[in-house]
Amino acid sequence: MGDWESIFKVQGKVFLKPQEDMKKVIQLMKKEKVKRVLDLGCGTGRHTVMLAKNGFDVYGTDISDEGLALTKEWLNKYGLKAKLKKLSCYKKFPFKDNFFDAVISIQVIYHNYHNKIKYCISEIERVLKSGGVIFITVTYHKNRGGATKTKVIETRTHIPLDGDEKGLPHFIYNKKILEQDFKNFRIIDIHKGLENHYCFLGKLI
Repeated sequence: MGDWESIFKVQGKVFLKPQEDMKKVIQLMKKEKVKRVLDLGCGTGRHTVMLAKNGFDVYGTDISDEGLALTKEWLNKYGLKAKLKKLSCYKKFPFKDNFFDAVISIQVIYHNYHNKIKYCISEIERVLKSGGVIFITVTYHKNRGGATKTKVIETRTHIPLDGDEKGLPHFIYNKKILEQDFKNFRIIDIHKGLENHYCFLGKLI
C-alpha cells in the first residue's frame, strides 16, 4: 500500500472542499433521521468537520495518524467534536453490528485489490443498520493523481508509477461491477461525478 502518512505530512490537508454531492447527501440523512455517521477514510477531515457542523454524531476513521491529527486540529478550530479512530477499512471494523445510521466513504475504498474491497463492503453492511444510508465514491479512471504511467497488478487493478498517488493500488470500477458489489443496497442514485469518480447513494436492504 502507498504511504498516506507521507502524503499528509508533505501536503497537509490535501482536500479542503467537500465532495460536490455532500449537501444533498446530508439533506437525505436529515430526512431519514440519521444520527450516527461513519466517515470511513476521513483523511484530514473535510467531511468529518462538515458532518459535525450539521449536528451528526460523527465517527471519523483513517489509517493515517497524521490525517487523524489534522482532522482533530480542524475540529478544534471550530469547537466541534467527533470520535476519531485509526483503522484500515480492509480489516474488521471495531464497531458492533447495526451501529451506524449512515456511512460515507469518499475516494477511499478502491485503493486495493478487489477481494479486499469486497471485504470492506461486507464490513460496511455489517455495521450499518437496515435501511441505513450509504454514500460511496470509487474511481473509473486509471490515471489518478496526475499519473502518466501505471502498472497492472491484477484485472482492473493499477498502481500509478508516478504522480501524487504513486504506489497506491487503484481498482477501476465500471457501473456493472459497482452495482454488483453493492447488490445488498437499494440504489437511490449512481452518477459520474467530478475527478473521474462514480458516486453511489443507496440504502441497505
